[in-house]
Amino acid sequence: MKTVKAFPGKEEDMLVNTFISAYAMLMSFRSYIYLPLILCITQFVSALEIGSTAPYFSLSDSTGKKWNSEDFLNRKHVLVFFYPAAMTGGCTRQVCSYQVDFAKWNAKGFEIVGISGDKPENLSLFKKAENLGFRLLSDWNGKTAKKFGVPINNGGSIQKFIQGERYTLERGITAKRWTFIISKTGKVIYKNSKANAGSDSADAFNFISNL
Repeated sequence: MKTVKAFPGKEEDMLVNTFISAYAMLMSFRSYIYLPLILCITQFVSALEIGSTAPYFSLSDSTGKKWNSEDFLNRKHVLVFFYPAAMTGGCTRQVCSYQVDFAKWNAKGFEIVGISGDKPENLSLFKKAENLGFRLLSDWNGKTAKKFGVPINNGGSIQKFIQGERYTLERGITAKRWTFIISKTGKVIYKNSKANAGSDSADAFNFISNL
């Protein structure tokens, strides 16, 4: 490595600074390689497991009213299902599966909530279109999905015609299809990270029936 004697007696300092700059560049380059891996590992480690205490969360429903998970502690079991996007094919099958079984879930003392990155107004359209009797919650920034360890991708938008009128349904994030059951005492007793849209309700209900 060549040093330039710009100032007498300063060659050592310049050499050290050159090494420091080169090291900093190397670390910066390595961060591009390892940062995605670190984020992936962090997300995996933080994923909620059976037996864990469920995180508290508060989200707006389709009317803009706040829904708080703590309100059901020691009162009701809560089934939480995350789905990618309102008014899409797979997600419509999923919410309809819960609507078909809604009376059975009620008889078991359950509060059912579906969570996506959609705006509340999207959820209002979705709920009305499918005549849903349970709440849909808006997790626009994905904070609640992250609390549960649910993987999320970027948001987006879709165009839908409803009764002859075109709507643009925007969402802040796109969550994976995961389902959880939280006991009255606030513990996670069921987790399905590979939920099937059409059979999600039946799969979860079979688990409860076998307890």
